[in-house]
Amino acid sequence: MSLKNKTIFITGGSRGIGRAIALKCAADGANIVIAAKTDTPHPILPGTIYTVAAEIEAVGGTCLPLKVDARDENQIQSAFEAAVAKFGGIDIVVNNASAINLTGTLETPMSRFDLMMSVNVRATFATCKAALPYLLKSENPHVLTLSPPLNLDSRWFKNHVAYTMSKYGMSMCVLGMAEEFKEQGVAFNALWPVTAIATDAFKAIDPTIPIDCMRKPEIVADAAYAIFNRPSRDCTGNFFTDEQILKENGIGDFTHYAMKDGARLMPDFFL
Repeated sequence: MSLKNKTIFITGGSRGIGRAIALKCAADGANIVIAAKTDTPHPILPGTIYTVAAEIEAVGGTCLPLKVDARDENQIQSAFEAAVAKFGGIDIVVNNASAINLTGTLETPMSRFDLMMSVNVRATFATCKAALPYLLKSENPHVLTLSPPLNLDSRWFKNHVAYTMSKYGMSMCVLGMAEEFKEQGVAFNALWPVTAIATDAFKAIDPTIPIDCMRKPEIVADAAYAIFNRPSRDCTGNFFTDEQILKENGIGDFTHYAMKDGARLMPDFFL
């Protein structure tokens, strides 16, 4: 498997899972477009588009860091145009940008509702729409969205209706576009972790949760890498988990992904 010379466009890739996916692919010699908002250091969260670009170059990849608000269709369109001008095309898109607010209905301000709907649903749709003219020219085009499997059981909604609605909106893009572009050979898949992942954004939301009970973002990156190397015409419309993909690739021992050896892992709240 290799992604050498492939061009991968990642939204929100300045930290966390997006960064891990970028570095995994860059190690093959891939071209990485980091399209994220953080171009100056955040007061709490580490990482900018430029620090990740330096890491990508250090492991053997080529990077184009672009300050982009994925909610803005003009910025997204301009970002793809810049990426194609530099690298000649787009092969893979990762919808990683996401907003989270784990509150009940009465505790959810409408401003947070609007933010989640715009970052999670609108940005995913807009990114896919802008990417498709370029993906249709690729030999093995993939779109990977970091969203959970669709399940309308009320227990997945009751604790955070707004957040679930927004993440399921991302998953519905996968469901619909996979079928819409199946004949053209563009793969649309979703990927979701079985356990909680120790990202800086997660820690910023609730610093009281110990990261010892989580896994490293690299488990999701390794699963994404395996998906990208599958033939797009034979791999579309799936709602994968990280463990599922790695097991299919012959990896059954996940202990090295744990933040702490032997710790009891926290299951993800969508599974």
